[in-house]
Amino acid sequence: MSQNKHNTSITIRELYQKECLPTLQKEFGYSNVNALPKIQKVVVNVGVGKIHKEAQAIEAIAKDIAVITGQKPVIVMSKKAIAGFKIRKGAPSGVKVTLRGPRMWDFLDRLILVALPRTRDFQGLESTVVDKNGNANIGIKEHMIFPEIRPEKVFRPFSLQVTVVTTTNTYEVASRLFKIIRFPFKTSK
Repeated sequence: MSQNKHNTSITIRELYQKECLPTLQKEFGYSNVNALPKIQKVVVNVGVGKIHKEAQAIEAIAKDIAVITGQKPVIVMSKKAIAGFKIRKGAPSGVKVTLRGPRMWDFLDRLILVALPRTRDFQGLESTVVDKNGNANIGIKEHMIFPEIRPEKVFRPFSLQVTVVTTTNTYEVASRLFKIIRFPFKTSK
């Protein structure tokens, strides 16, 4: 493992397999390699909010999410009516895609190494993005930080939620896992 830590040609998956798993096994005393924490899936979610009646806008969001993730998203329908939010049962309430396998790793590469650093005034992620169940929840204010999106062709900018789900259920192990695979956390001064 004489690779330079700042070598950008290494993928997140390679970093996870070559550095993260041995480090976690040593630091947390895992005796069985099958017990080591794994990144299970990545869920990308967009709530449509006030535009739930605009079919063209929802289709544009779904198209952009498909371009960003490389997978066709599902349009989520509301399960019940909520009068206070003017939502009817069966009305579109969001767009969601669940990534696993190679698409998940590819998306994580682009998210961590390209998209997040492109965010305006990006200082790093707060440590609070990792929850007590071992998952990372990242809110992205504008989808146009992804290089696949052409700003001149955007119908309407939107925000999205990215959830990285792990098999661990502790904050400490998950936090260490995300730090090793170079999630850009804020550094304390």
